[in-house]
Amino acid sequence: MSRPITAAIDLSALRHNLGVVRVHAKQSRILAVIKANAYGHGGVRVARALADAGVDGFALLELEAAIALREAGFKQRIVLLEGFFAVSELLLLAEHRIDTVVHCAEQIAKLRDVPAGMKLNLLLKLNTGMNRLGFGESEFAGALSVLRANAAAGELMLMTHFANSDDVRGVAWQMAAFQKMTRGVTLPRTLANSAAIVRYPDTHADWVRPGIMLYGATPFAEVSAAQLGLQPVMTLTSQIIAVQSLKAGDSVGYGGAYTATRDTRIGVVACGYADGYPRHAPSGTPVRVGGVMTGTVGRVSMDMLCVDITAIRDAGVGAHVVLWGEGNPVDDVATMSGTVGYELLCALAPRVPVVERE
Repeated sequence: MSRPITAAIDLSALRHNLGVVRVHAKQSRILAVIKANAYGHGGVRVARALADAGVDGFALLELEAAIALREAGFKQRIVLLEGFFAVSELLLLAEHRIDTVVHCAEQIAKLRDVPAGMKLNLLLKLNTGMNRLGFGESEFAGALSVLRANAAAGELMLMTHFANSDDVRGVAWQMAAFQKMTRGVTLPRTLANSAAIVRYPDTHADWVRPGIMLYGATPFAEVSAAQLGLQPVMTLTSQIIAVQSLKAGDSVGYGGAYTATRDTRIGVVACGYADGYPRHAPSGTPVRVGGVMTGTVGRVSMDMLCVDITAIRDAGVGAHVVLWGEGNPVDDVATMSGTVGYELLCALAPRVPVVERE
């Protein structure tokens, strides 16, 4: 018999969250971000559910994953967000009708080697202040001119990425830079990530790029997913596999990181950092046991973690545990652990069985 840990992927919640995107970005087409195996939810699984709901395209990083979508029969637009890394990849992009971001002079130089008659749709990335990828103000016009002169360039689109759409600085400073750089240029645009979709309608443009909000987690530190009308897509569950009774002064787990101050019942849960749960989660990180909220105690180990079930009288071996998801938002677990929901979802380990539900 296998361990009781399971990640349930709620496809109806995924489609609901796509609907929330549509409420905010009514006039824009939707390029769903499914990089990193759809934030741990399963790339093809998520793509199929979103395609059935009418999404317009997909954005990801991995060429192999993009080709897998085409081979699975997806007809929607597919975009590689980091672009290509070798001339040999350009042939595959053209063969499978995969669009590519172009963000540096080295990529533009490689495009000179595209065989005659081959066409590629390109997204020219502008660096408006995030300073990761893209062409700056002094480089943009030249890059655009070279691409327009390249016979291999099919449809061109402009894009940028916001560094502060989720915090108080906002996007106005980057929008001003983008507008200055592109003055007089009439091309389709894709600008908005999840936070900008919600907060800044003037960024929606032709295509929006929702990521974390599709999966039912919040892009904001101070606004919950529930407040945004989002539903959790992944619910990570397990069971209590042992119960220990501690006296005051007894410790539990590696290093004795938790010492009981009173008589305490401890539930040992089949989930650890090898399953993707954060090792650095401190005592008190929220866990739901038998429908009741409690918290972790002691250090998370590779395969197990411990929870305080003193106040949950009915909890014993076999009790249902929600590590994150329905009834226990992943963002709350992440905040307590000093990270973000994105990381926890992406970190789901391959050894965790995944089931779909509607």
